[in-house]
Amino acid sequence: MNNPKLTEKEFRRLRDLVYQYSGITLSDQKMDLVRGRLMKRIRLHGLNSFSDYCKMLGERGSGDELTALIDAISTNKTDFFRENAHFEFLEQEVLPALMDEKKSRSIRKVRVWSAACSTGEEPYTLAILLRRLGLDDSASWDCKILATDISTKVLQKAVDGEYDPDRVRPIPPKELESCFQRLSNGKYRIKDQQRKMLKFGRLNLLREKYPFRSKFDFIFCRNVMIYFDSPTRERLVNHFYQYLQPGGYLFVGHSESLSGLTHPYSYVKPSVYRKEPS
Repeated sequence: MNNPKLTEKEFRRLRDLVYQYSGITLSDQKMDLVRGRLMKRIRLHGLNSFSDYCKMLGERGSGDELTALIDAISTNKTDFFRENAHFEFLEQEVLPALMDEKKSRSIRKVRVWSAACSTGEEPYTLAILLRRLGLDDSASWDCKILATDISTKVLQKAVDGEYDPDRVRPIPPKELESCFQRLSNGKYRIKDQQRKMLKFGRLNLLREKYPFRSKFDFIFCRNVMIYFDSPTRERLVNHFYQYLQPGGYLFVGHSESLSGLTHPYSYVKPSVYRKEPS
């Protein structure tokens, strides 16, 4: 069968698997999208129906195919300096105050988490921003950016750090020249000076405990919670709180907010929240 139909029962089964594993909520309107994106998986495995695919997922549990399922249905829209007001706020207010506070305590360590890094534009933007303020100088500062995502597909692109010319257009020309290498194929690759601040890893945000040794000065989790229901969003932001330093900031997408959720953060400005200093 070349074009199997996706029944409502099969869609519900797939939707439940996606929700249980990743927290992503798929509405009934996403049925055609799910069918279209999973056709490659059906053909790859030589299956005749979505019923066979559901059966295979059940047999393999939470293995590689479940990861491939999440990869297939995930939407990964991102850009360099996307929602730039966040980066302006960081550069002009958050980071200067943070640097002064840390220097007053003879601390030279900064930790950042891009919790849904997609193809890497967000964490590399953060690396460029840290460079602007001299925080990429390893002799003076110990700065690390953790970049995680549930999708192995986009993570690999982020690790490669190569982008087409249209993707790097939002980067100021001087920083494009200083932070990227122009390749013979016309693409741009992030230079090692910026790359060395980053560590990439696959992480499901729904896991009960994160494998981090230290807390973060700020966390970016933008344009992800729009795919979650309210209980999942509430659980997630309270989980983040445990991994923020006192005085640390949580950045969510401009179309997101913590309104209606029970949480301990202080409101700073739209889509920016803070864990109060000790």
